[in-house]
Amino acid sequence: MAPAREVGDSPAIRVENLHHRYPDGNEALRGVDLEVRRGERVAIVGPNGAGKSTLLRHLNGLLEPTDGRVWAAGLEVTPPNYVAVRRRIGYVFQDPNDQLFCPSVLEDVAFGPLHLGLPLEDVAGRVRRALAAVGLNGFEHRVPQRLSAGEKRLVALATVLSYDADILVLDEPSSSLDPRHRRRLIGLLAQLAGTQLIATHDLDLAWECAGRVMLLSQGRVVAEGSSGDVLSNRALLEAHGLELPLRLQAAAD
Repeated sequence: MAPAREVGDSPAIRVENLHHRYPDGNEALRGVDLEVRRGERVAIVGPNGAGKSTLLRHLNGLLEPTDGRVWAAGLEVTPPNYVAVRRRIGYVFQDPNDQLFCPSVLEDVAFGPLHLGLPLEDVAGRVRRALAAVGLNGFEHRVPQRLSAGEKRLVALATVLSYDADILVLDEPSSSLDPRHRRRLIGLLAQLAGTQLIATHDLDLAWECAGRVMLLSQGRVVAEGSSGDVLSNRALLEAHGLELPLRLQAAAD
C-alpha cells in the first residue's frame, strides 16, 4: 500500500475514537479524541494509569490502535507512514534509558541528524546548540549510562532538539530533574516554537508551558479547556487524584 499523502492544512495531531487494549486485557484507552493545532502547546494530565503514555505511543506507531485512527504531521499513523511520521515527531520517552544507547552523549545527540543525511558541520552545530539549550555544555564525551537520572533526561531532550522535528512529544519531561534543571526545562519549552504535546504529573509545568490542558482518567478524556480553567478547578482535579498546582495552592492558602 502506498503511503498516504500529507494534508497541508490538517492539524498537527488528530486522534479519533482511539481505543487500546493490551494483551493482558487492560483497556488503557477508551474512545479518546484529541486535536492539536499547528504551533499549539497542549498538556495531558492525569493520575497514574490514566493512559497518558499509551496515548503518546500511538503518535509515532510504537503502539497500534485496537480501534480508532491517529494522524500526525498530516499523515495517518499507519505502518506505511511510520518512517515519514517519525522524521517529523521528536519523541522524548518517559524513561531516558529507552532513548540513550550510544557510547557518548555526542553520538546520541548526533544520531538523528546524521541519519537524516545532514552535513557533518551542520550536525556539529546542532549538537552544540541542543546541549547548550539543556544546560549540558561540555558533556559531549560523557558516557550516558553513567549520568544521573536527571542528566539522562536532559540528554534525551537534546537528542530530540537536535533533530529539529515539526512536533515535540514529551512524556513526563520534568521527572527526576532538580529544581535548577526543572526551571531551565520550563523556560526552554516556553520559548520553543512549534507544536508541543506534553504528558505530565507536573501541573505547574503544564500551567507555565501549555495553553490548553486535557485531563485523562481511566482511559477517557474527562475535561478539556484552557490551562487556567482546568488547572484551577480544585474539585475536578481532586476527583481524579490530582491537586492544584503549587502556585495556586499558595494563593488559595
